Amino acid sequence: MEQTLAQLASDSGATDGEYAVGDRLTGNAGKAGKAATVFDPAFPELQWDNLMPADWDPMAAFRGLNIAELQDNDPKAQEALEKMRKAWNDAPVNPAYTGKKVRIPGFAIPIEQSEKGVDELLLVPYFGACIHTPPPPANQIIHVKLSEPQPAVGAMQAYWVWGELTASKFSSELGDAAYLLSATGIQPYDE
Repeated sequence: MEQTLAQLASDSGATDGEYAVGDRLTGNAGKAGKAATVFDPAFPELQWDNLMPADWDPMAAFRGLNIAELQDNDPKAQEALEKMRKAWNDAPVNPAYTGKKVRIPGFAIPIEQSEKGVDELLLVPYFGACIHTPPPPANQIIHVKLSEPQPAVGAMQAYWVWGELTASKFSSELGDAAYLLSATGIQPYDE
């Protein structure tokens, strides 16, 4: 039985009160019957799945492998993990969204901070990514450069971020990003 990336992440069971590992934000698209947050229409909402090219399969590295049968100390498990990590670090971008103004909800992982606040962060699609679980594919991690430092951006807090999205490789010890969002705005995500 195949699992999605979010299902693999949620299997660890970690929670943070409000969110459990693997939880995704619905964005305004998932708020049927609720009042949606109003945003500048110049920044249309982007869904995380749209960042992956339609013909790219993030689970291809696992085809023919029964992960449930592997033990952590099994050389086949290490080999599969290395193969997956390489494929995910080299994940292709969707060129349809490069150079576009977008807004996207996600979970923040601060990576650069000054005395004035957080200057840069990684934005990820589900709670726990890169911290409680291995990082998702690079095309599911956005390196965000904020136009102004933000004093109260916490790890794994949910935010809306908007600005111009470009294809740009970025590596950190927490994960590799395939996109850069030059952010002109950030605000806490409100369900």
